[in-house]
Amino acid sequence: MVCLKSFQNKKRKYRTYNKVWNRFAHNKQTVQTIESDLRYCSKTIRNYLDAYKQKPIILIPCHIMVIMDCVYFKRVCCYLVIRDWYKKENIYFKRIPYETIDDYVSAINHLESKGFIIDGIVVDGRKGVFEALSSRYPIQMCQFHQKQIVRRYITNRPQTSVGIELKEVVKELSNCDRPWFETLLNVWEFKYGNFIKERTVNPITKRWFYTHKRLRSAYRSLRKNLPYLFTYQTVKGMPNTTNSLDGFFAHLKDAIRIHRRLKLHRRTKLIEYLIVS
Repeated sequence: MVCLKSFQNKKRKYRTYNKVWNRFAHNKQTVQTIESDLRYCSKTIRNYLDAYKQKPIILIPCHIMVIMDCVYFKRVCCYLVIRDWYKKENIYFKRIPYETIDDYVSAINHLESKGFIIDGIVVDGRKGVFEALSSRYPIQMCQFHQKQIVRRYITNRPQTSVGIELKEVVKELSNCDRPWFETLLNVWEFKYGNFIKERTVNPITKRWFYTHKRLRSAYRSLRKNLPYLFTYQTVKGMPNTTNSLDGFFAHLKDAIRIHRRLKLHRRTKLIEYLIVS
């Protein structure tokens, strides 16, 4: 008797999926490179990429130091990502059309519901996040982002002596404690408080506006965010920047940039895999 049925080892099939996916995601090989290395046609490789299924990530509740930020991708909207500073691992992500305060709050609530104990939060200065979460947790604003905000207002080469002195004050942000930085800010305000209050009247509309509004905005951002710029000095183990997450985002975008012209579902799958892998 002759058996007319054919059999295939399922484990072997899944091993092939994993091999192709690892080359694609971890080794940063394009479909064309995999095609020449493994002698599969491009259509077969794409089918294997679609068939690959990531194993579910099991997270054990523990103490975490939260670093939160969003990363944007063309054609895929953006992702809110939470990274644990202690373990240097991403423990949460959510695909969202754009950033909202509710997304940040719901992400923290989700981690709490899973049993995580949040020791503190580091954010990039998104408006409204401090007010929404500061009553529940210690919050640190990223000092690097604060410096970037000031630089955006007064540029890297201020044209006035007032701007130059404010830039020198901001340089001390990462090198001192809150009382000393507040003293430097108060001295600057004492010297130039009247200067940033100067107004100019529009001769046509008769409405006034601040003459040095960009310089004034830079100063007001420092004054407004001051309560959250030195939290790390009172909370053990808290970083003063979101650089850990920003560095990961740079690596993530480099990996995605290699695979140009991916279809949207494959691009999304790759992004979400790399975030938690």
